[in-house]
Amino acid sequence: MQQRAKKCGKSTRAVLCAASVLLFSAGGVQARTANAEGAKVVKTSTHHSVKVVTPRASRSVRASRVPLVQAEPARPSFGEAYGLHRTDDPLDLKSSVALVLDEDTNQVLLSKNSAAVLPIASITKLMTALVVTEAKLPLEEVVTITQDDVDTEKMSRSRLTVGTQLTRGEMLHLALMSSENRAAHALGRTYPGGLDTFVAAMNRKAQVLGMHDTRYVEPTGLSSQNQSSANDLSQLVKAASTHQIIRDLSTSVETQVAIGRRQVQFHTTNGLVRNPTWDITLQKTGYISEAGRCMVVQAQMAGRKLIMVLLDSAGKYSRIGDAERIRKWLAQGHGGDAVQAKLPS
Repeated sequence: MQQRAKKCGKSTRAVLCAASVLLFSAGGVQARTANAEGAKVVKTSTHHSVKVVTPRASRSVRASRVPLVQAEPARPSFGEAYGLHRTDDPLDLKSSVALVLDEDTNQVLLSKNSAAVLPIASITKLMTALVVTEAKLPLEEVVTITQDDVDTEKMSRSRLTVGTQLTRGEMLHLALMSSENRAAHALGRTYPGGLDTFVAAMNRKAQVLGMHDTRYVEPTGLSSQNQSSANDLSQLVKAASTHQIIRDLSTSVETQVAIGRRQVQFHTTNGLVRNPTWDITLQKTGYISEAGRCMVVQAQMAGRKLIMVLLDSAGKYSRIGDAERIRKWLAQGHGGDAVQAKLPS
């Protein structure tokens, strides 16, 4: 066996073990075996060929030249492109935008780039729910998912296949709790007058609420053209929270709906709803690459009814971490005076 390995080592051709996994490095392609045979990398090359010694290999396998695949660099969010992540704040938040507001007194407890206008992703669905609710459309009416509801912009997935029939109330539930894009789009499409009329109603409601830095182009949040500021979104949270159905559905943990002959489970997108240390009365999360991770929360905290807005958070769990930092900061008695975060000079 040693002679065979030695012979392979002198061969001008690379020997690969089956089920090897390619790892990319700055200098080229490196191969590492994933079996139990203990094969190890002998040589890597920027010419994209690899030589591996397999101690127990029963036969040699010729290695083909593998083209080096250059991974596309992650596109920065709008907040990153604007340099907002360089803003200093006392809590070292990972969100480039943050606002904490005492809803009863309108006192700002924490503000970080709260006037910055950025994409808001699925926070959009909170306005979608508000317009549908205030239109008093029948929640028992059956709505059908059509091809028009399929996302052709981000190609996002959905378990609501074309032809799925649910009540408007169920669609509203899935849009708020599970951020279901097809459900949200169907709510807008079936609004009296159609989708364009619905989007116009969203923008009209924003103006009524004083959300003058806000613009909507569709009801899901998949478009980066749906933009707002933390200041504006705090007004949306206030308005939406006056409707019990939006409070209840947005803070629901899970639900089950019939899709065809199957019963399908859906869950909340916000882990804080399950956390017993949080008393959340309304919430919505959102994410697209242009917006980063976003979240709005209305909650009882430190004896106060607070609104928290976090936009453009970097990292999958960073918005949750930021919310926990803020909660603990308030529990320690901070927040008596407004904290204004500033960009470094």
